[in-house]
Amino acid sequence: MEKSPGNGPHNPSQPLAHDEEDKLLDGDRQPDRYGFIGGPQQSPGSIGHEVPPEVLRQREGKWLDMFNHWDKWMAKRHKKVKERCQKGIPPSLRGRAWLYLSGGKVKREQNCGKFQDLDRHPGDPKWQDIIERDLHRQFPFHEMFVARGGHGQQDLYRVLKAYTLYRPEEGYCQAQAPIAAVLLMHMPAEDAFWVLIQICEKYLPGYYSPGLEAVQLDGEILFALLRRVSPIAYRHLKKHKLEPILYMTEWFMCAFSRTLPWCSVLRIWDMFLCEGVKVIFRVALVLLRCMLGSQEKLKACPGQYETMERLRAIDPQYMHEYFLVQQVLELQVSERDVEKEHSAQLRRWKEAHGDFNSKSPPRMHGARAIMAAEPPSRQDLRQNPTIIVASSPPPPGDEKVPVPGLVEHCSESQTPLGQTDPKGSSQSLSSTEHDTYL
Repeated sequence: MEKSPGNGPHNPSQPLAHDEEDKLLDGDRQPDRYGFIGGPQQSPGSIGHEVPPEVLRQREGKWLDMFNHWDKWMAKRHKKVKERCQKGIPPSLRGRAWLYLSGGKVKREQNCGKFQDLDRHPGDPKWQDIIERDLHRQFPFHEMFVARGGHGQQDLYRVLKAYTLYRPEEGYCQAQAPIAAVLLMHMPAEDAFWVLIQICEKYLPGYYSPGLEAVQLDGEILFALLRRVSPIAYRHLKKHKLEPILYMTEWFMCAFSRTLPWCSVLRIWDMFLCEGVKVIFRVALVLLRCMLGSQEKLKACPGQYETMERLRAIDPQYMHEYFLVQQVLELQVSERDVEKEHSAQLRRWKEAHGDFNSKSPPRMHGARAIMAAEPPSRQDLRQNPTIIVASSPPPPGDEKVPVPGLVEHCSESQTPLGQTDPKGSSQSLSSTEHDTYL
């Protein structure tokens, strides 16, 4: 049976009609800095609060250093890693940072060639048809996915089909498509596949299984936490019998990728992949408190219908990148709070419904927990540079004056990071493993 993420806040991913698609492809509209050429998630021309270029270069240098010594940073300076994620990962390195934070890098190295094997397999025809029908619904205003059959949609199909082969007992869930699409905007298909695996198995286990039992349980956890964070909002939702599954399903299953402005989505994902699902809970609690947290605000939604409409159209000021991130950081909801409430709600669930029909692995609260559970080898974390700067032969008569050469590409079997290429004094330019979509 085809699984759906359910009803939720405003959905910016409705498929485009063919004439709309043609206008976007043929028109002169320029994409924004994130690749959107229209739609509700397109950024305005002037965003403000831009990070100065010199600060961005400094941050890039710090992240490159962390990649070179990832195991040491995670073991001894995790707090600093978390702070840098909270500030926002530099756009040029976001894809690689997500790959490392999620443990996708280690998973890829330990399963070398697995994605290629899955990619060559035709897959189950049932899932093929469902996935193909969903492709044009994923961020149709983004330049990667606007063209039917374009490279973005092709890669999205490859990643989702590979997941159905990797986890045939789960198959495909529609809410996985936007998750995979966000990843593909920042990394190649193979990397996106392994980060998707980590999100489904470590960060949000059970979310995409038949019955959506894990999502329902997290809805009850959210509602219990809301009682402490915003008693007014809690009482209002309880009074009108608005079950959490009605408003939080898409928020959680899609990690807010179809709800927030894009700059906010990226900042939230930076923190989510570092710190785990508590970030998703915090975002949901902030939005509920902001929209329903006072008697004055509740005047606009006296009934169930009006309340649902209000939650489907979150006020833009509450979703603004800087406001939302600051509120999320200040909200005192910890991993311990989530786990404590999880135990209480799971006990109630079993009393009412019995055991879950789908067995899921335990949830990992972020990058450090994932690394601790499955310690990687240094080989798993080794960077394989794809760009080196080669020195040209010195000019005649002056053997000591180096002349900059052309940038050459090397395969993963060539010079490891920090070593000297036998052909010359070459070194990784930026420690990149794969060029990402910037």
